[in-house]
Amino acid sequence: MDAHQVDTTLEQDGTLTLNDLPFAAGDEVEVIIRARETKANEQARYPLRGQPIQYDEPTMPVAQDDWAAPR
Repeated sequence: MDAHQVDTTLEQDGTLTLNDLPFAAGDEVEVIIRARETKANEQARYPLRGQPIQYDEPTMPVAQDDWAAPR
């Protein structure tokens, strides 16, 4: 099976036109359409990426009883 990728944008009326495909007239083809992942989608997946980190008293020692590790 030959695969061919085309990057394009939908028209205002929702139509999609594919030109100059490397297949012969009459060939049966399968068309799969998926949305391209955008920066907005990536930002939604990682909402804290790029946010400042603040450490309260980072040099203070931690007592043994303050650790919340499960035992």
